[in-house]
Amino acid sequence: MDGDNSTIGRVEFCFGNVWGTVCDDFWGDLDATVACSQLGFSSDNARAVTLGNGYRVGNNTSIWLDNVQCVGTESRLIECPSNQIGSHNCQHFEDAGVICQPGNIVVLLLWCL
Repeated sequence: MDGDNSTIGRVEFCFGNVWGTVCDDFWGDLDATVACSQLGFSSDNARAVTLGNGYRVGNNTSIWLDNVQCVGTESRLIECPSNQIGSHNCQHFEDAGVICQPGNIVVLLLWCL
């Protein structure tokens, strides 16, 4: 990020002891706000990104969430409206990501259900 103090990473969480990703369908800055806040980062200037093939994971990695639509006041991403866990129409080039302020990690891991 050109020397600023931001963190960019793919959003992941664990379900049934299996880590998976979040699809970028409907993924926006309000979703990023909730994800950054949940991770303990500032929600100020949180931005949603699609990470594409640069952060690509193996084909066997699960995609757990799709069509996430937070309003920005939720305390956890799982509280946001979305498809049922595991129900998606995505591929990993559509993995959702966030830019949080400040930080220094690459992959943002959220929680394990």
